Amino acid sequence: MARTLLQAIPELCLSMPDAEHFVSHGAPNFRVRGGKTFAIFAVNSHGDGRVALWLAAPDGAQTHLCEIQPQDYFVPPYVGVRGWLGVQLDQSLAWSEISDRVSEAYRQVASRQQIALLASETTVAEPDTALTAAEIDPLQSPHALAVLAQLRHVCLTFPETSEGTQFGAPVWRAGKKGFALAWAYNGPLTLGFWVGIERQSLMTADPRFSIPAYMGHNGWIALDVSDEIHWEEISALALDSYRHFANKRMLHALGE
Repeated sequence: MARTLLQAIPELCLSMPDAEHFVSHGAPNFRVRGGKTFAIFAVNSHGDGRVALWLAAPDGAQTHLCEIQPQDYFVPPYVGVRGWLGVQLDQSLAWSEISDRVSEAYRQVASRQQIALLASETTVAEPDTALTAAEIDPLQSPHALAVLAQLRHVCLTFPETSEGTQFGAPVWRAGKKGFALAWAYNGPLTLGFWVGIERQSLMTADPRFSIPAYMGHNGWIALDVSDEIHWEEISALALDSYRHFANKRMLHALGE
């Protein structure tokens, strides 16, 4: 059975003594049991297109490696200010070098007793198959591309609308204000619209709907479109959300 980085990287990180896995902000994290995190597996984080590990690193390693091998190493967001190292996994690095970086990261947080149990060489086999475009970015799957094309057609028919990106995902704006979103952050393909707080509780009686993190308190709703899709429903949601954010000139043009 073919193995990709999606299988090999968790195996490698969990091969460290007393390592355990948890998910934070949609990304797999790896830590020493009862202790600190040493690795984050970040695939297309905020649409950056990278297949990468963010690793705890020895003092000076970040600056040194990013200078001499910028094609393979980078300063990751959020944790980079703490000296962590970003490692590109699908470029030119040998599996043995990736393994060495993971071992170094583990040593930064593990106890002496745990480090003593660390094997001199990893026994985890390297992946034998590259990731597909859809595995790196679920929005590139045939289903997602078809949904986005239809949503684009719906949203861009409204006056003074445009398409852009927000945190690496598509957003449609009325003027400068986003009124429709699409994302698939380590989960199902989801569309987001403003519906108002008073409608949220009624809509979430339908399991396809949920209140999204971060913006749910502002009246947004999330709709799972990984399977069942009703375009009349989606068009109505997009229109209501557009009306909420549109100015008087836009609403006048919409009425015409």
